[in-house]
Amino acid sequence: MTYQQLSKLIQHKQSCLCVGLDSDIDQLPQGVPSNPQGVLHFNRKIIQSTREFCVAYKLNTAFYECMGAEGWDVMQSTIEFIGEDHLVIADAKRGDIGNTAKMYASAFFDRLQADAITLNPYMGSDTIKPFLEYPGKWGIVLALTSNASGKQLQQLKV
Repeated sequence: MTYQQLSKLIQHKQSCLCVGLDSDIDQLPQGVPSNPQGVLHFNRKIIQSTREFCVAYKLNTAFYECMGAEGWDVMQSTIEFIGEDHLVIADAKRGDIGNTAKMYASAFFDRLQADAITLNPYMGSDTIKPFLEYPGKWGIVLALTSNASGKQLQQLKV
């Protein structure tokens, strides 16, 4: 999704709402099976209930990666269910160098078809550059996080 498409969507919906799909397999509602298919069912219900109000969905990849290959399938099926009318953010916080960053970019943009990915720039600009080689895709770079212990490094005066 391009910046122009997102801007039009925000204007049309009069909303900047991003719905997080951090679906914890151990915290699913009663009656939803605690398995990968239960996560997919839960995600679809959330998407059906919020589609008209939001402009983006953010999937925290750790909640899917912990389920192994089935989790990746659930993440991919969730993104396919979202469709192309919303920005899809892979909240992966990737940040590695060289070929590794290139492979992460391919995994999330080519294979998973995410529109955006969160990136950790700690190791330098070469951790970000491979993601910028994808026109129309977004890199959301961490700058200052909200977790309490983040101050230990992020606000360290040296």
